[in-house]
Amino acid sequence: MRDDTQPLKPLGRCPAHASNSVPLHRAQSLTQEGSTAHIDLDGQIYTLRITRAGKLILTK
Repeated sequence: MRDDTQPLKPLGRCPAHASNSVPLHRAQSLTQEGSTAHIDLDGQIYTLRITRAGKLILTK
């Protein structure tokens, strides 16, 4: 697991939700062009996976 405390910069705002100012992130950026990323939420580690079919799976 990569221990990188540098926050990712959003690509911008999601056009579909522009009025809500929702940040937009590329899944490939989160996985650093790989297929898996670990996400920390309040000390809980989640795994984000991009499948071969191009779907996202988030597991605890």
